[in-house]
Amino acid sequence: MKKWESRFTLGNTITPEQLDFFNEHGVIIFRNFISPELVQEYINEIFRIETLWLKEKREKVNGIPIKFGKTESGDTMIQRFCFSSQFSNALSQLLNDERLNALTSLLHPYEGRIGENEKDGLVINNYINTANSAFTQMGWHTDSPRDLFLGQKIMPMLNVGIHLDTCLFENGGLRVIPGTHKQNIFKLLFGKKYFIDNSDDQREVGFDIHSGDLTVHDGRTWHRVKQSPLMGEASRRRVMYIPIVTGKYKPKSANSKTPLYQRLASRVPK
Repeated sequence: MKKWESRFTLGNTITPEQLDFFNEHGVIIFRNFISPELVQEYINEIFRIETLWLKEKREKVNGIPIKFGKTESGDTMIQRFCFSSQFSNALSQLLNDERLNALTSLLHPYEGRIGENEKDGLVINNYINTANSAFTQMGWHTDSPRDLFLGQKIMPMLNVGIHLDTCLFENGGLRVIPGTHKQNIFKLLFGKKYFIDNSDDQREVGFDIHSGDLTVHDGRTWHRVKQSPLMGEASRRRVMYIPIVTGKYKPKSANSKTPLYQRLASRVPK
């Protein structure tokens, strides 16, 4: 397992160097995408949404289940939010950032768009290791098979992560296998046991990710979230994931049914 360094900065356009790097590896990191002040603002918004949803006893948004866990003191917490920008003006405004729109060029020759109302919308993962945690890691997977479950062909997409907490390489976090976005369909579907396999891979790479950084990976790339060796607040990782999608526009609404892949995911051991 290797650690990769990155010194890229995201502007209003993608540079040729950044495009070449992403096309080769299927992953790229941009440093200092948002300021510490914005990080804190978004953390405050997450807390507000969590308080609202727990009060409402909400279980789904647009057919997508919310994942719950327990704090160190045993209180219920939300560990995976979906369509979060629909409940926050600040988060919705974030998705209008010109720099995020610039990322669509990484999908050339396909025309990409920010999927605020598609897939699972703006997802917020809130990982923390406690004795009561149910969601502390995520096994190897790609983001592509969900298209098959929805009855459509696999289309290129990007998963864009905005990191609100610092997570150094030795503390777990995002792991990817570079170049696997170019794999054939058989390896994409059967190269690993989806979500069940959490084992180290000699090809994988990880990163020192700092609060405010932005990561991008091609949805066809094998990736996972490695469990932190730390416990309690020191292990917390809050990441906001934005889908950049292609193909036919398929928004979800309050009347949307829960997809099969989400029902299956609920049975996967964490």
